[in-house]
Amino acid sequence: MTEENTYIEQRKKKVEELRSEGISPYPQNLKPTHTASEILKKFDDKKGPELEGLKEQFALAGRVIFLRSFGKAAFLKIADRTDKIQIYIEKQILGDEQFKLFKNIDVGDFIWVQGSLFRTKTEELTLKATALKIATKTVRPLPEKWHGLQDIETRYRQRYVDLIVNPEVKKAFLTRSKVLQALRDFFGKRDFLEVETPMMQPIPGGAAAKPFITHHNKLDMDLYLRVAPELYLKRLVVGGLERVFEVGRNFRNEGISTQHNPEFTMLEFYQAYANYEDLMKLTEELLEELATKTNGSTKIKYEDAEINFKSPYPRLTMKEAVKKYTKQDPNKLSTEKLVNIFEEEVESKLIQPTFITQFPTDFSPLARKNDQDPMVADRFELFIYGREIANGFNELNDPEDQAERFKAQVEALHKGNEEAMHFDADYIQALEIGLPPTAGEGIGIDRLVMLLTNSSSIRDVILFPQLRSKEEKS
Repeated sequence: MTEENTYIEQRKKKVEELRSEGISPYPQNLKPTHTASEILKKFDDKKGPELEGLKEQFALAGRVIFLRSFGKAAFLKIADRTDKIQIYIEKQILGDEQFKLFKNIDVGDFIWVQGSLFRTKTEELTLKATALKIATKTVRPLPEKWHGLQDIETRYRQRYVDLIVNPEVKKAFLTRSKVLQALRDFFGKRDFLEVETPMMQPIPGGAAAKPFITHHNKLDMDLYLRVAPELYLKRLVVGGLERVFEVGRNFRNEGISTQHNPEFTMLEFYQAYANYEDLMKLTEELLEELATKTNGSTKIKYEDAEINFKSPYPRLTMKEAVKKYTKQDPNKLSTEKLVNIFEEEVESKLIQPTFITQFPTDFSPLARKNDQDPMVADRFELFIYGREIANGFNELNDPEDQAERFKAQVEALHKGNEEAMHFDADYIQALEIGLPPTAGEGIGIDRLVMLLTNSSSIRDVILFPQLRSKEEKS
């Protein structure tokens, strides 16, 4: 029997012992009156005599993360959702029955304690327990020595353990939550309406990507997990919702890397009577605000670089960027070659936030052609640390032009391009009803959070990233 299995068997016996004594190892209705952080913030500056003069009793609940017993007394620490705090247990105070209950407690268990506050000889703010209950008895021990979970793949597979034993992981996801809340506040202040569009679609569209396919039994039809919400959001603008945004999951049947996960979170927003230059300014305002709210400054540290989100950001056309970073003459390159050189030799050099504009129209099937040069689209991409973070453009609202581009995509699809778009007749009909002059943009939330949390892999900012099955891996 392995050492872990031995511990599990010992804990299961404790569960049986508790039940045999009429004590539930998994009770309900244990209510804390305070959190650890509330107590620490309110009383951290109080001296011992001041604490001992308090008549208030405090009830806390949390997971035991440290336990040191001295026979008839013990110190332990519990962690709740806000912080961790020290607890003092003494037989003389608790009494025989509750102290006997304490003897069944292991690191990893959840407990409820009530008591008064005092300072130890080392001046640590501590709760002296006058009442103790087991809230949940755990049967599987946490990784050894509390910080024992280091294998990166095990951490992703067992995120529930990762969050317990690696505090910086929890911090990253708290930051992610702040980012999402700040996004909603930002767009709400600017009169945008948050909406939800279908995740299962009869026709995949809105991006060049291979979709996942599923089947609806009752309707007896194939459906596609959405690769982007774009075409549905623009239908809403047609319907008179002139400013809309959505934060949601997209699904693309592509490879997995430090920057790619098959399901990921995107922000997409559309504004009538705006152009892509308006959206570049809006994006600068947004990123400046997000960086300040999550990090306290527009400057952040990411891997080996200091990145400054302070606006304005440099703006280069794709041709200007190729000329600047490769010294090649972009006017002598074919459209396909220009794009390839940009992706292979230029993107990695765009460390500070940089807007790249004037993408070839052939590579922008949903973007409006530039009036002066129809070979390029009124489009931009934002790059930070060599990665595409945002993509925006003036929306193509000419139904005839859009229909021709859809036809070209279908032809590419028939020739084997699995990422080409399908022909969406209903969307063409929506454009015929009339889409006002509109600009739209998508921002990759996962990549943005990677930057704001100094995370090197997209898996570090997705709670449950897609992994190869254990059986397939073995």
